[in-house]
Amino acid sequence: MGTSLFNRLAFWQRSNSKIKLGVYVCPDKLVVYQAGDDNVTPQEPENSCEFAFDGVDWGRAFALIAKQFEPAQIQVTLSSSFYQLLLVDKPNVEAEEMMQALQWSIKDMVTQAVADIHFDYFEPPLSGSAKLNVVVVEKAGLAALVLAAKEHDMEVIGINIEEMAVTNLFIDDPQARLVLSHLPGQELLLTVVRQGELYMQRRVRGFNQLDTVSAEELAFGLADNLSLELQRSMDYFESQLRQAPVASIELLINGQLEKLAELVSANFNQKVNTIETSSAEKKMAALALCELNRDSSSQRGIDS
Repeated sequence: MGTSLFNRLAFWQRSNSKIKLGVYVCPDKLVVYQAGDDNVTPQEPENSCEFAFDGVDWGRAFALIAKQFEPAQIQVTLSSSFYQLLLVDKPNVEAEEMMQALQWSIKDMVTQAVADIHFDYFEPPLSGSAKLNVVVVEKAGLAALVLAAKEHDMEVIGINIEEMAVTNLFIDDPQARLVLSHLPGQELLLTVVRQGELYMQRRVRGFNQLDTVSAEELAFGLADNLSLELQRSMDYFESQLRQAPVASIELLINGQLEKLAELVSANFNQKVNTIETSSAEKKMAALALCELNRDSSSQRGIDS
């Protein structure tokens, strides 16, 4: 991809920076998380701010951020409305030919012309996999994000997606964890992570309003329906991927979190834990900063 602007936008790029910010891009706002003076990300995303965003005007959004923060290097995590994640067969080509080969693999799977998109890919951690995960974003929007950030002294070091961001919850944990994460208005995301790697991901429809339902609605069947989806994911992880059962189920959602944990716990032998945070969006911004802080030796995928 030469020396073009997009050569710097691999979804796993990281760098060291004196001032670091994690930015989570929602359809209606940007959530920004700042590390402490020692640049160590605490467990609780307390140092966060929210800025209005219309989904288009990146310049205005970063102008608001620049008023609050001094110049910084930032790691961005996009919410699911800004990208597609495709699972494709791995082309049988050399690494240097992979990007060109993938253009043909995805051209009939995206709604835009290949010339109008930017894409990158990462491989599952399981050896011998014949599949690749391809992340597709609109090229013009991505360029607008990066240029607006640069104009306001915010250097974009890397751009990430939700599926990859949640792997920062358990970087050193040798046991697999099933993470249920949900952001307002979005589809449910189920991921299995282990030692900072993404082993499985799945989007589930029908739970877009999970953060707004009452405890009564959860008890009246919604939690049981959700448990069925969790069981399907666990079965796939064990039978199709031939992995040991997950050690726990981790919940990252807004709303009736404790009640949901109580109801789901009744359906599984695994422990059901809640991920403490004042909001799932703030936690995602904090996880973006964790991605920036990860050692370069854990880099996933290849350079574009």
